[in-house]
Amino acid sequence: MDLIADKMALRGVESLSDSELLALLVGDRQTAEMLLASVGGSLARLVAEDIARLRMIGGLGLKRARQLTVAAELGRRVALTHTAETDVIRESNDVVQLFRPQLENLAHEECWVLYLTASNRIIERQRVSQGGVQATVVDHRLIIKRALELLATQLILVHNHPSGSAEASPQDKVLTERVVRAAALFDIRVLDHLIISREGDFSFLREGLLG
Repeated sequence: MDLIADKMALRGVESLSDSELLALLVGDRQTAEMLLASVGGSLARLVAEDIARLRMIGGLGLKRARQLTVAAELGRRVALTHTAETDVIRESNDVVQLFRPQLENLAHEECWVLYLTASNRIIERQRVSQGGVQATVVDHRLIIKRALELLATQLILVHNHPSGSAEASPQDKVLTERVVRAAALFDIRVLDHLIISREGDFSFLREGLLG
């Protein structure tokens, strides 16, 4: 542990690996490595675990499991504070960073729409649907109706996949096609449809699926 502390003092906290950061937090390098191994090395999966399961991994115990959960929630809130200050979208990755703290660890699906001006300034972020683990029902007509009310000229669809896989489902593709067609009738551009999960993200624009 002293070696990790010395490394942080010399090179900064950003130089530490995931297991080293966890070791400082839980007080033991071996326990930190066991924690990461139990979730395939994914910090996102680790912080999504509940306290009851965390306390059983490697004998972590209730106190340290609570510390880990509190630290994860603190990080999430800091990220949300930063994203709340974002008002212009320059690329799809900006949207991923904006929504990941909010969506990646949810146990259910949510679909959101970013309504934008012609200069990519955010007019409104609106949740348009909340569903179950596998899917959520979205009415494309309500999405376009709100765009017209806001005088938005562009929009971006965003939703999460609690299952972990970010790949687009057939239902996701159908929804995207419907929104793109309906938006085009009013000269509204759909810039992207992004899917966020613990395993990564999927962009319809990046994959050439916007038509």
